[in-house]
Amino acid sequence: MSIDLSQFFQVFFDETEEHLLALETLLLGVDRMAPVGEDLNAIFRAVHSIKGGSATFGFNDMTEVTHVLENLLDRVRKREIILTEEMINAFLEAGDVLRMQLAFHRGQGSVDPDVVQGVRAKLTVLASTMGSYSKDTFPVENALVPVFSGEETKQKVPESVAQHDPGYGFFDEGHDFFESIRETKSEPDPGYGFFAEPVFPAVDSPVLPSGKGRAEQDSAVSGAKVGFVSERVSRGRRATDQVGTDSSIRVNVEKVDQLINLVGELVITQAMLMQAGGSLEGVRYEPLKRALGQLERNSRDLQEAILSVRMLPISVVFNRFPRLVRDLAAKLGKQVTLKILGEGTELDKGLIEKISDPLTHLIRNSMDHGIEMPEQRHERHKPSFGTVTLNACHQGGAVVIEVSDDGGGLSRDKILAKAREQGLPCHDAMTDVEVWNLIFEPGFSTADRITEISGRGVGMDVVKRNIHQMGGRIEIDSTVGLGTRTIIRLPLTLAILDGLLVAVGEQVYVLPLISILESVPLTSENLRTISGDGRLLQVRGEYVPLVVLSEKFPVSGDRSLFPENPPIAVIVEAEGRKVALCVDALLGQQQVVVKSLEANFRKLAGISGATILGDGRVALIVDPAPLVQESQFPRTGMV
Repeated sequence: MSIDLSQFFQVFFDETEEHLLALETLLLGVDRMAPVGEDLNAIFRAVHSIKGGSATFGFNDMTEVTHVLENLLDRVRKREIILTEEMINAFLEAGDVLRMQLAFHRGQGSVDPDVVQGVRAKLTVLASTMGSYSKDTFPVENALVPVFSGEETKQKVPESVAQHDPGYGFFDEGHDFFESIRETKSEPDPGYGFFAEPVFPAVDSPVLPSGKGRAEQDSAVSGAKVGFVSERVSRGRRATDQVGTDSSIRVNVEKVDQLINLVGELVITQAMLMQAGGSLEGVRYEPLKRALGQLERNSRDLQEAILSVRMLPISVVFNRFPRLVRDLAAKLGKQVTLKILGEGTELDKGLIEKISDPLTHLIRNSMDHGIEMPEQRHERHKPSFGTVTLNACHQGGAVVIEVSDDGGGLSRDKILAKAREQGLPCHDAMTDVEVWNLIFEPGFSTADRITEISGRGVGMDVVKRNIHQMGGRIEIDSTVGLGTRTIIRLPLTLAILDGLLVAVGEQVYVLPLISILESVPLTSENLRTISGDGRLLQVRGEYVPLVVLSEKFPVSGDRSLFPENPPIAVIVEAEGRKVALCVDALLGQQQVVVKSLEANFRKLAGISGATILGDGRVALIVDPAPLVQESQFPRTGMV
């Protein structure tokens, strides 16, 4: 009976992605001057797993590349040849080729045979020409390494001096296949091994024949070359433990989404029951009210548990950037340290997939525009190695991601000069925040020349648009000579929204809490009008454009349902600008289930979605960004 292996392709694709990520992480973190044996074994195992899977499913192109790569890695881990920077570069290129081949088998791209052949040839040359350890690498006294077993001592020949290895890897150090038969004594050991004091000479690190100290070796190797250091501050697992150690199952994300939608409907139904039960009075209804309260708590717990299934650690994205920083540092001739913080912070899978491109562009900007050349940093009394920091954390109901560098910072004068040159509205009295926001304008760039990395003015406007599409905000803080910090605030998930319910006549709208700054009563003292229909709200000496929601979204019914209360202005912020929204009343804060309006009805300007309230009514979710853009006075403080 034949088995259709194509049903397992997706499992192979997912596992291969994990192995390639682990391979790249280990290669970027390995200390080539003193590589740890476990790291080398983990690198070998990742490649070996890819080779076995690709051979099983008939992906021979991947098998051929991994076979050559595996042979070279096997010699490295057996200490037959010395690990060099050239070899690490070749291993990373081989990983890129495997990704290209994997994408092809997934139907997402094509394979360049010249690139594949070039990498295979490079690996073959490295395996045949790289010098092996000389007899001086291991001192004579370490040629025979004693292995203690009770009182009896055996002699073990290091693998590096063996003439031939007929064991096919079964006798390699670290596998312990035959650990149980190493004890060969016929007499019982009364100490059971507790009192043995074995001392093993260190053979894990090669001793360079030059006799130089470690510091001298490092400086001799790095010499006038560009540098890259990846530093992680995390309580998470080691990179070597990230593949295959979790007890988990693979579930199609569509099934999870369906489950989330069903739980959302359950929460809406529960809200309807709570609202219906709230009108019941009397002692006989107390058991029903207690049961409804318990149902509410259980529904919220169930909702949070289901939503957590879609949550992934942001390390899924952060792990891609050590390679990017390393390659860019080499290309730009700069020395850079990448510092990663908070990589265990969890974010919705949908946001994880969308945040990668904006972060990539921000890091490239920090590398190209922010970090100075080593000579410039020396002149400014800075360390030659610049630092790019990636940080993620939870603040309130949002995730905050920061991309910062200790480079030269943004030049206010240069940005204003470029803005005037491109005809953008600006003036010298603008605040620093307003000046920094100019770099988000389409086509804006301060680069003196166009390179393959930057200079075309394409990118920051896309970053801003993508962040806003995810319901987030982006801010910039910079100091000349000290560096730049870009702050991104995102909701934890796109399925649930913390919102403020507001009334406009008979209609109820939801304002995202993440965008709200404050709310103030609207009176004749703080309201200003100018020529035309323009209105301004004066708040502590600052003038903010005012948008009346009943005019922006015409609604039917009586708009004077709250005669005893004055109108309220809710000040929201989007794209670094503020706008005041005039509403009739504030109804309270509530967590709502977001429904796509475009999928169920059609797209509406200024509306990002909808939700169903406890009484069964539909409430529209307001998107502040279009309202800011359409306001008559686009920049805060400009009258």
